[in-house]
Amino acid sequence: MLKEGFSSQLLAILFASPEPVTFAQLSEVFPNLSQEELSDRVKSLSEAFNGLQAAVQVRPVAGGIRITTRPEHHDIVRAYLKTKPSAKLSLAALETLAVIAYRQPVTLPEIMDIRGIKSTSTIKTLLEKKLIETRGRKKVVGRPILYGTTREFLMHFGLHDLSELPTLEEFEELISDSEPGS
Repeated sequence: MLKEGFSSQLLAILFASPEPVTFAQLSEVFPNLSQEELSDRVKSLSEAFNGLQAAVQVRPVAGGIRITTRPEHHDIVRAYLKTKPSAKLSLAALETLAVIAYRQPVTLPEIMDIRGIKSTSTIKTLLEKKLIETRGRKKVVGRPILYGTTREFLMHFGLHDLSELPTLEEFEELISDSEPGS
C-alpha cells in the first residue's frame, strides 16, 4: 500500500503534469531531500504503484518520469479517444530519423551519404513534427547545419534516453521483419 506524504504528493504532481517530471524539478519541490534519497523514494514509489494495478505505470520517459498507460492497453485507449497512432512516419522519415538518432549531431550531407538519397523534405517534416532540432553548424567548409533528436522524440517513442534505442543489429532485424514478404 502506498503511504501518505511524499508518495501521494509525487503521484499528484505526475498526474497533473503534461510533461515528464525531471529530478531537477522534483528537487525544487522537495528541497529537503538529497538527490540519492529522492531517487530512492521515486524508485520505491514506482515499484509499489506499478505493482498495485495493471492499467497504468510510473516509468522513466524523456529524462523524467510520468504516469503512462501500459503498452497492452494502447489500442483500447486509442479506440476510446478515437485517435490514430500519432505522427505516422514514412519509411524515408523513419530511416532519416534513425540516422539522426544514431549519428547525432549529423549534417544533411552526412545523412544523404548514409541513405544514398536526398533527405531535404524529410528533414523539414521531422523538424515540423519537433522530432529533430538544429544543433548549430559544423565547423567545416560550408558550415552545414547539425541535426539531433529532441525531447519530443524521446516522448514520442517512449524512451527515457538514447541508450534505450535498439542496437543497430536489432534495428536492422525490425526493418527486415517489417518488409513485405518477410
